Amino acid sequence: MKIPKARHLFCPTCKKHTEHKVGEAKKKTRGTAHPMSWGNKLRPYLRGRMGMGNMGKLSKPPGGRMFNRKTSKKVDLRFTCNTCKKTHMAGKAWRSRKVEFI
Repeated sequence: MKIPKARHLFCPTCKKHTEHKVGEAKKKTRGTAHPMSWGNKLRPYLRGRMGMGNMGKLSKPPGGRMFNRKTSKKVDLRFTCNTCKKTHMAGKAWRSRKVEFI
């Protein structure tokens, strides 16, 4: 998919339409997006050590055979305002195999 390098968008910081630089970012995992959520990973481990719960469900991939079969990733676009240099996201993410900035 071909996307222009610059777009004229509304900046929530400046509160007006300005020129924005478009860039692609890596999709964040739950650990990096929510750094305070480490307790959710620790809790089943500690319960397994006490002899209760089922830790085997954490070792299996979700979906069974269909794990990691998707051929495309979701595009995560970040828009940087040229006047205030603040970065924000706009719109809904969609799937694409390859993103090219023209």
